[in-house]
Amino acid sequence: MSTTPPPAPAAPSGPRPPRRNQARDIHEAHRVATPLELLFDLVFVVAIAQSAAQLDHGVLAHHTAQAVGGYLLAFGAIWWAWINYTWFASAYDDDSTAFCLLTLLQMSGVLLLATGIPGMFEGQFLAPVLGYVLMRLALGVQWLRAGRGDPARRRTCRRYATGIALVQAGWVLFLLAAESGVLSGAGLVAAILALWLCELAVPPWAEGAGNTPWHAHHIAERYGLLVIIVLGEGILGATNAVSGMWQAHGWSLDLALVGFAGTLLVFSLWWMYFLVPSADALHHHRERAFV
Repeated sequence: MSTTPPPAPAAPSGPRPPRRNQARDIHEAHRVATPLELLFDLVFVVAIAQSAAQLDHGVLAHHTAQAVGGYLLAFGAIWWAWINYTWFASAYDDDSTAFCLLTLLQMSGVLLLATGIPGMFEGQFLAPVLGYVLMRLALGVQWLRAGRGDPARRRTCRRYATGIALVQAGWVLFLLAAESGVLSGAGLVAAILALWLCELAVPPWAEGAGNTPWHAHHIAERYGLLVIIVLGEGILGATNAVSGMWQAHGWSLDLALVGFAGTLLVFSLWWMYFLVPSADALHHHRERAFV
């Protein structure tokens, strides 16, 4: 009788079956940013560049207060949408068709927001608010999907979806009031601040029902990528400054110093940020995530 062991069963072929938005393992090895996340970041490059350009134009036109206010509002919307998507993806990215299509919908919202940023600096909120609401509601659908795939954290996921939906209803009411002239001046500013406080309150309220399984090293890498994107705008600003001075006044030692100082500033910010071992700190102290 032959003692040769039977052959091992063949490994299943074809694509990896989807996880159906089940929670990701917080100790997953080699967790890195996905190509979809990197593509997602590209649309934010456009929005951040638009915000920076409008800030520059406003300051040069001596409308500094209005320009700074518009910039804070625009960058706040960009920052909050990016952060919320990143933390969700860290916990529930299942690489499914539904996840990818909802990400595409959020990217479309970012581009609509970016298109409306110049108008927002002039008090026109239609395109920015619609783009922002589109991004946030798409994420709310993602949270509902996550709740179906992760029964243990279903209450947390539903809180996220409910909070997002309620705040977006508030933004739509704000848009209607602003477009009709009911809100203006101090009332407009107060409404914006109140809605932003509501936005910031959603994650602590939702996480009170149970913590989501985000991956510390993945989060640290994603934040590092956003920092690099923003620092890239600093490099672009330094380049534009040197180019404008060169065309207006020609080459000089002062021009060289401006170019070098701008590059050194960006490099120093990069160095200081990445000196901190954020991934290890988050991994060992998950309770510090909000801070």
